[in-house]
Amino acid sequence: MTSNRFSAFIAALLISAATIAAPIAGAQTPASAAASASASADAPKAADSSAPAADITATPAPPPAPAAKETVDNPYGLDALWKGGDFVARGTLIILVLMSMGSWYIIITKLIEQVKLMGQAKDAKKSFWKAPSVEAGIAGLKPASAYRFIAQTGSTSTEHHDGALLEQIDLNTWVTMSIQRSVEKVQSRLQDGLAFLATVGSTAPFVGLFGTVWGIYHALTAIGIAGQASIDKVAGPVGEALIMTAIGLAVAVPAVLGYNWLVRRNKSAMEEIRSFSADLHSVLLSGVMSSSSAGQVANIKKKIG
Repeated sequence: MTSNRFSAFIAALLISAATIAAPIAGAQTPASAAASASASADAPKAADSSAPAADITATPAPPPAPAAKETVDNPYGLDALWKGGDFVARGTLIILVLMSMGSWYIIITKLIEQVKLMGQAKDAKKSFWKAPSVEAGIAGLKPASAYRFIAQTGSTSTEHHDGALLEQIDLNTWVTMSIQRSVEKVQSRLQDGLAFLATVGSTAPFVGLFGTVWGIYHALTAIGIAGQASIDKVAGPVGEALIMTAIGLAVAVPAVLGYNWLVRRNKSAMEEIRSFSADLHSVLLSGVMSSSSAGQVANIKKKIG
């Protein structure tokens, strides 16, 4: 179990990093855009220039050498946002990273738990109902199985319930209550972490929007102090601030989709558990009634004899 949680944490860390880096992976730098625009502008000029007609017998000119590809460092982006931002911008980015990591960790761990629970349902169908008795069926299930926990609770409830007040409850009601409580515990275990996914899905866009508003405010303040409102002075800082909104959406969307997906799978798993508990309730009561009838017949035979 510990190894599964550690593997889920590593996977959540990698997926979270890829999710946050995705909004800025395809950004084009202003310098590269200018270089591409200059190259496209030079192309018609080269086509319009007329060269003198070459002689048929002249040696063909060698092909032009390929132009060297210029690499320009991006002055804007996540790195510039982190270095140029204050403690509020950095804190907002850290919160979004933690939200993303927590969301992916919960999605992976809950998926593993659901897969195990569905495997336990198959084992219960194969081994439990084919056992000669309830005790033999319980022994055939795995110790960590939720179905064994429910069956063990129901079997124990048929023996005796201590307490003068509890003894006033009839056996049918007591067995029903015991099995229902065990089913509710399993359902509560399945729902652990889903509230965090719902919270992230509803608040992450607003956290990113807060970082955007804060970054645009400081960017416009710096531009106003500098007295320069050209496009290169405005586009960079404002674009860096808008990255926060993109990161917020990248964190919220997987959380919402994961929440809806896990809730739907939980419903399917709980349907199997409720069917098992209902059948177990009938088997336990029929066994108790058969034992009581056999005891009454034995007492009658003793009295007659």
